Amino acid sequence: MSKAGEMQGLRSLFYPNWSSDVRLDGKTAVVTGANTGLGKETAKDLAGRGARVILACRDTARGEEAARHIVREVKGAKVVARQLDLADTRSICRFAESVYSTEKALHYLINNAGVAICPYATTADGFELQFGVNHLGHFFLTFLLLDLLKHSAPSRVINLSSCSHAMGKIHFDDLSGEKRYHPVKAYVQSKLANVLFTRELGRRTKGLGVTAYAVDPGLVNTKIIRHIKQPLVDIIKTFRFMIKTPAEGAYTTIYCTVTPAEELSNGGFYRDCALATPCNAGRDEGTALKLWAVSCHLLGIHW
Repeated sequence: MSKAGEMQGLRSLFYPNWSSDVRLDGKTAVVTGANTGLGKETAKDLAGRGARVILACRDTARGEEAARHIVREVKGAKVVARQLDLADTRSICRFAESVYSTEKALHYLINNAGVAICPYATTADGFELQFGVNHLGHFFLTFLLLDLLKHSAPSRVINLSSCSHAMGKIHFDDLSGEKRYHPVKAYVQSKLANVLFTRELGRRTKGLGVTAYAVDPGLVNTKIIRHIKQPLVDIIKTFRFMIKTPAEGAYTTIYCTVTPAEELSNGGFYRDCALATPCNAGRDEGTALKLWAVSCHLLGIHW
């Protein structure tokens, strides 16, 4: 057996070999960060099921390249790339306007894009980059597209989080890290925010035909880990048999997209194609409500 085959065999002991033949003909999906990694694999799978997929990418050229690749790989794929910079609320507004002007329906909003463990930086609006992109950018995008999601019900919002949310805390006194910035703490704060946002969104959209799910894709070999320092990279490589390919990492996102809603828990947290229990902080309704209010205040919106 080849080395790659051995690794695949070892991973199969830990991760489910999930598959589904559900079709999504006539459905429309937006996948953020779809030019590479998890987002691209998710978009490719949905296109293969017959969905029209909008690749929402910061780099338009790379997005169009990804779209061409998917069209070559998937017969009859209906994909289009559009520019979206989640670090700029003006770009998010322009993207939402383009969706409303060209799409009659939106059934799946997959908030996949993210940045991880990077040096201190801020968004165009002055927010710390990881909190600004991973949470606020997707929070704002969801807010802007919610009317179309409701119009297209039943529809779903899927937010990519991480098991690392369990190490997070929402630092309401220093959300932008101006007082004390640590790249790991900022990252896990943003991932906890994803879980709390999903929980509160699920509660608020109950009865509207829109459901929400948070997903932990697991440890995946993608470019998002490019800022991790070498000693940690070496440790990760020691356990490389645990590292998923982007296609494997996309399984749980796809699972939450195609599984009948009655079999899923609205506002729930999913890992390895199954409902999981988030950490205590991720189940704190008071923190979820406060984060929602603070996010609206920072973005200048009423939701």
